[in-house]
Amino acid sequence: MKNTESQHHHKYDANGKQLCCTLEEKINRITDNQAGCCTVDYKSEHADDDGHDHSGDDRTTFQMFLPAIISFIFLIVAIGLDNYFTATWFTGYVSLSWYLIAYLLVGYPVLKEAYESIRKGEIFSEFFLMGIATIGAFAIGEYAEGVAVMLFYAIGEIFQTLAVQRAKKNIKSLLDQRPDTATVMEGENAVSKKASEITIGEIIQLRPGEKLALDGKLLSDNASLNTAALTGESKPDTKQKGEIVLAGMINLNTVVLVEVTTAYTDSKLSKILQMVQDATAKKAPTELFIRKFAKIYTPIVVVLAIGICLLPMLFVENYNFNDWLYRALIFLVISCPCALVISIPLGYFGGIGAASKNGILFKGSNFLDIMATIKVVVMDKTGTLTKGVFKVQKVVAVGIPEADIVKYTAALETKSTHPVGTAIIEYAKGSEKKVKVTDVEEIAGHGLKGKVDGYEILAGNVKLMKKFNISYDAGIDNTPFTIIVIAINQKYAGYFLIADEIKEDAKEAIESLHKINVKTVMLSGDKQAVVDAVAKELNIDQAFGDLLPEHKVQKVEALKKEHLHIAFVGDGVNDAPVVALADAGIAMGGLGSDATIETADIVIQNDQPTKIFTAINIGKKTKQIVYQNIGLAFAVKAIVLVLGAGGLATMWEAVFADVGVALLAILNAVRIQRMKF
Repeated sequence: MKNTESQHHHKYDANGKQLCCTLEEKINRITDNQAGCCTVDYKSEHADDDGHDHSGDDRTTFQMFLPAIISFIFLIVAIGLDNYFTATWFTGYVSLSWYLIAYLLVGYPVLKEAYESIRKGEIFSEFFLMGIATIGAFAIGEYAEGVAVMLFYAIGEIFQTLAVQRAKKNIKSLLDQRPDTATVMEGENAVSKKASEITIGEIIQLRPGEKLALDGKLLSDNASLNTAALTGESKPDTKQKGEIVLAGMINLNTVVLVEVTTAYTDSKLSKILQMVQDATAKKAPTELFIRKFAKIYTPIVVVLAIGICLLPMLFVENYNFNDWLYRALIFLVISCPCALVISIPLGYFGGIGAASKNGILFKGSNFLDIMATIKVVVMDKTGTLTKGVFKVQKVVAVGIPEADIVKYTAALETKSTHPVGTAIIEYAKGSEKKVKVTDVEEIAGHGLKGKVDGYEILAGNVKLMKKFNISYDAGIDNTPFTIIVIAINQKYAGYFLIADEIKEDAKEAIESLHKINVKTVMLSGDKQAVVDAVAKELNIDQAFGDLLPEHKVQKVEALKKEHLHIAFVGDGVNDAPVVALADAGIAMGGLGSDATIETADIVIQNDQPTKIFTAINIGKKTKQIVYQNIGLAFAVKAIVLVLGAGGLATMWEAVFADVGVALLAILNAVRIQRMKF
């Protein structure tokens, strides 16, 4: 990703092809299928699926429909003059010219595409099928039906374009989040600067309503930020001083300062953009099959159509060329694979769009299929099910007011850098500043000793109490979580229970997975007693503690030997090997490590465990819709093909079997974007 987004210089690969140069060009490539700026020609990839661009049309909806509307008016008038009104002048060349105008309004773009495809050596395209079918209809005098086939095909193409644009809108909104410029503090002056030129260490001033251009660290005391574009969550997120804030977040309240920690091209948003760009090449097996199927299927259809037209000459008495040509043309229209080659990729893209809308990034449609088959979800504990931040969960004071034990202990802990001490200081909320601390001594592996306002304070583990022969509550020894025991003047005064806080939606996530018969397993490097306590609270099926990274790999390998489809969810650098090993690797992407995010197949932007269930659900719904479209297309086409070959179906039934089914399939494919997950 580095050096590929310069605003000023183009980069080239080893073959001399121009790489993606700017963020805007990358967004255009993904959302508008623009080729020429990037090494992978997405437009040519798209041609395998469909044949031409359905998303780069910048016309309004009315402008797109206008030729079809005019063509439809011409067709209705012509049918009226032919069948219901006496118009002696509407014959011969006048009638043919009228129908040709109606035909060319909608047919010219298709015929042009057919010509371009033939020039490239791709003879058997859907445009070729439509072209010979409708021109053949004109050749045997079926003008109205020839126009109708092309008209409804053109309308189907417009609906398809609108559907693709809608599907891509969600992903574009996820990607196009960074402003081109930002306000940088130079001494006391605020200066506007290009975002791509801002370096690590510079200070950005972010006003209310502005988007952050680069990842950074919050310097102000706090900030309320809209993170919906990155996480899919509409609820504002409050960040405290020193916390990481990401490009694309919107400041909601007062002016804040942010110190840049990541280069423009290395931000989380840039990495997400690269992932989506790469995702276009990762097709689902069903998608790949349909692409190969269409290339073989279309030439076979043309040969069969020729056979339907000519072979009866050898067997049928009173053979009429026009009748059998009409049947062959009907067969061609019905056989056009539009519904399959359009709706299936669109179904998968709709699934990726729906996931993006929910703050989940799939790096390819193949992972939608994989998530639909997941039977076991293996999760890391810290950062996945818990917040990864120590918090005081409980304070027990013995023979002293709770406020005093908090104040004295927090004051002593100000002389320590241990994260447990930080948790106690945060819990004290400033009361520790009111007392005097002297003679602090750190006893390695035990805790702290010192004087606070003249009192001798001991704060540490039970080994510290034993070292000074201080009796304490024996029940503490059986507690799985971290305990800080306090003694004042050589007398037991109580304890602090400190634990990593479980995420608010963790229990709901496990319950949701159990409802769809997905087994849950937790792996952690934390001690087994802590892991068991978390597993019991969340009702996780299996939990393993005291694990090193290589042990996690062994556990996942053992599960894979049971022939189970496994997803692993993690956020730390040590999770990257297991993420790569699982069938589907899921990274908690909000503040997860870059290594894990880059290794993962799926990234959850807001770190919520419930999104694991959402990802599986979207995978299942996408696969269901794709299979519905395949079934619908094959069933209707098979029925009408038989009727057409037997002379029982007209061109109107053929239009429904092709364009009608394609429209139904498209509407079904975009349905997933309206679903609530």
